[in-house]
Amino acid sequence: MLHRLRNVWRPEVFHYHHRLARGRGEFEGWYLKVVDAAGVQPYAFIPGVFLGDDRHAFIQVLDGRRGRAVYHRFPLERFAASRERFEVTIDGNRFATDGIALELGGDASPAGQRVRGALRFGPWHPWPVTALSPGIMGPYSFVPFMQCNHGILSLDHALEGHLEVDGVHSSYDDGRGYVEKDWGRSFPAGYVWTHSNHFAAPGTCLSAAVATIPWLTGAFRGFIIGFLHAGELHRFTTYTGSVLESLDMSDTHLRLRIRNRRHRLLVEAAKREGALLHAPYERQMIERVAETMTSDVQVRLVRLDDGAVVFDGLGRHACLEAQGDLDRVLDG
Repeated sequence: MLHRLRNVWRPEVFHYHHRLARGRGEFEGWYLKVVDAAGVQPYAFIPGVFLGDDRHAFIQVLDGRRGRAVYHRFPLERFAASRERFEVTIDGNRFATDGIALELGGDASPAGQRVRGALRFGPWHPWPVTALSPGIMGPYSFVPFMQCNHGILSLDHALEGHLEVDGVHSSYDDGRGYVEKDWGRSFPAGYVWTHSNHFAAPGTCLSAAVATIPWLTGAFRGFIIGFLHAGELHRFTTYTGSVLESLDMSDTHLRLRIRNRRHRLLVEAAKREGALLHAPYERQMIERVAETMTSDVQVRLVRLDDGAVVFDGLGRHACLEAQGDLDRVLDG
């Protein structure tokens, strides 16, 4: 019990050790995005476990360039995780704070994909964790009945190393990485999410999510948006009193406008074709989340007091998801 309480302030570690033997619908997964220096080959690696009716471990591989997602499935006993830090191994594939090492698939794999190689991660830039606000969820981290918990473990970090995927060799030296995670019972019924840390200004990152959040007998529209620039994290969240002024989506773009006490943030992300990822839904893992890694996102940060433009730039290799009951997300 004490260990689980400590984990409130450690969003990066595995939370469901106590559920491995008797879980009844929980899931937990990490999302590790890696992009090479030239932006030619973006990938997302998603290791995790599903503890519902079909209990198993998995590693999803999202090939951003080809718009292809492959789901590698493993018996649950091949999953192991540290209780003290982010370090997960699945059938010998390792995912940790310092990097990843992969020997995945091959001719005998039902998934029909082979991934080999290792990447080293530079220092992470996590969403701050404090006593009263344990990460991006803020005080909602203390609520035991949340449908889905979210953590941003690294907004931006450097990469070194090489990967070989289906015979194609790529260098990730001087590339950039990003890491987040989710755990709980199910993804939200509807949500939009976009991310990029490939702006002209180094060390700049946007992560923005708006979702329908079940709450007691109803639901509300929640948002957790962070923009890192020049070493400062600008936070726009439900629990800090930020105001989502507008959110709309057309066939080609997602646009949002939000303000906190000091700044207004304007985001416009271009929609692109993507691939279907597996996600938890009603005690099953099914293909239900369409994600692209080849969008562009325009970001503009303006000071409220004098209208000065703090930042105006384009993020490349942006991820974009828009899933589920979007009418409710867009209308609030």
